[in-house]
Amino acid sequence: MTVYVDAAIWFWAGRKWCQLMADDTAELHRFAHRLGLHLSSYQGPPKTRSPHYDITGLERDRAIRLGAVASGREDIVAVLRRVRTRSAPADTG
Repeated sequence: MTVYVDAAIWFWAGRKWCQLMADDTAELHRFAHRLGLHLSSYQGPPKTRSPHYDITGLERDRAIRLGAVASGREDIVAVLRRVRTRSAPADTG
């Protein structure tokens, strides 16, 4: 499984932020644990349809050193679409 991280371009609370995501939520949590992130910082269903962790630029650098793949916007959008498709509830109507 692959873990992806986009560019730290979002400014909030005086820092640059980015998203850490993976094709598999279990792998995402394992990697986040290795990175020292708390499960409480996870953002996913039902709060959002895109399972991810928001991380700072410094955490991004560490994530890449631990094996996360630095990804551009197109790659990240493709991952989001794959993950959303798998985690979307079945259509009952």
